[in-house]
Formats: sequence, C-alpha cells, structure tokens
Amino acid sequence: MPTLDFTVTGMTCQHCVASVTEEVSELGVTEVDVDLATGRLHVVGDVTAEQVQAAVAEAGSYTAQPA
Repeated sequence: MPTLDFTVTGMTCQHCVASVTEEVSELGVTEVDVDLATGRLHVVGDVTAEQVQAAVAEAGSYTAQPA
C-alpha cells in the first residue's frame, strides 16, 4: 500500500484534526494519522497526493504540502 506524508498548515485545535481526518478518510484510505503538534499527516492507501491535498483543503482553511 502506498504511503504519503504531508505537512499541514492552518490546524489549531482537535476539531481541525478531526475535520482533516474525516475528509481524508472519505477517500477510502486504510490509515490516516494527524498530529496537531507537528502538523504531520500520514496516509496509507491507494490515493494520489493531489487527492489528499484536495481533501485537506475541503476540510477547512488548511493546506497540505508533501513532507
């Protein structure tokens, strides 16, 4: 399974983490891990970086850059 890592900016609270997790999970990935303190997003699944970045943007005022 492909693994992708991103740095997410704009998250300030656990609600932000939940929103990003929910949107990325809807892509059908097998694992999503979001760390608020580091801004790290780890995704395991058959998706492209562009799909994950679009899902993160859909979650709110957040941006995801490949780490």
